[in-house]
Amino acid sequence: MTAAAWPEIPLAAWAETRDTLHLWTQIVGKVRLVKTPFINHSWHATYYVTPRGLTTSLVPHGERLFGMEFDFLEHRLAIQTVDGDRRVIPLVPKSVATFYREVLSTLDELGLPVEIHTHPAEIAGGIPFPEDETHRSYDSEYAQRFWRTLATSHRVLQRFRSTFVGKASPVHFFWGSFDLALTLFSGRPAAPTEHTMPHMPKWVSVEASTQEQAAFGFWPGTVGGPFPDPAFYAYAHPAPEGFAKIEPRCPAATFPEAMGEWILPYDYVRRAKDPDAELTSFLEDTYSAVADLADWDESLVRAEKLPPG
Repeated sequence: MTAAAWPEIPLAAWAETRDTLHLWTQIVGKVRLVKTPFINHSWHATYYVTPRGLTTSLVPHGERLFGMEFDFLEHRLAIQTVDGDRRVIPLVPKSVATFYREVLSTLDELGLPVEIHTHPAEIAGGIPFPEDETHRSYDSEYAQRFWRTLATSHRVLQRFRSTFVGKASPVHFFWGSFDLALTLFSGRPAAPTEHTMPHMPKWVSVEASTQEQAAFGFWPGTVGGPFPDPAFYAYAHPAPEGFAKIEPRCPAATFPEAMGEWILPYDYVRRAKDPDAELTSFLEDTYSAVADLADWDESLVRAEKLPPG
């Protein structure tokens, strides 16, 4: 089961599909964004991992409710209302422009008209969705592998989160940065970051960084990025002095100064004798470093896990 749970997903094998899927998830994610009440740190805009793919969960539309799910087992986008109406859009090779038109016209058919901002977020030089005929790849095998990696990573991250009793995010998927993320908070305020992202209002990153936090997650890599391969990450805001100099138990963990965060290659975890243990040690060591160096309250972590059920 280890190979199935931790599949091989080299970026070079599915880079075009990854980029197309990133844009497709932005289109659907922006539908949730414009219809859902704001929750701190933009948690109202994220996806959640399901046994089939990624879901928006319930989205309000006036008095009506609907949800949208990328199904990576049957390769379709399912749109369903609580009234029982349902439509599916096949996930097959097609342009971003075509997918954009299909999503919005299907919502119109269901009596759920939506207007979204059509420029991709957090992507430099992005093409507006209605004009993007460039990105049109969909390799179903690698899309499914990607989802399975998210599901397995979710399992480990959720277990890691389980002993933390302070403010914490869900384990959720951000369609802007295209990563699975978990954030833990000390309960103290922090000076907001000056970091900005392409085509994202500055107030979004400011609001997300007004509290002291430690963040963890997984991303599948980006062609031309500072670390292009799939990897797990850990960072702190603000980063306490000495955080870059710690010595995690996992020998593959590195701290690229240009990125300002700890990185653990996915392939190292996947090939390990006990992948869960390798990833967990990375999460525990980086969290402990943040908590110790920044003097977080020890009571934020339970000494023992509660029994299930």
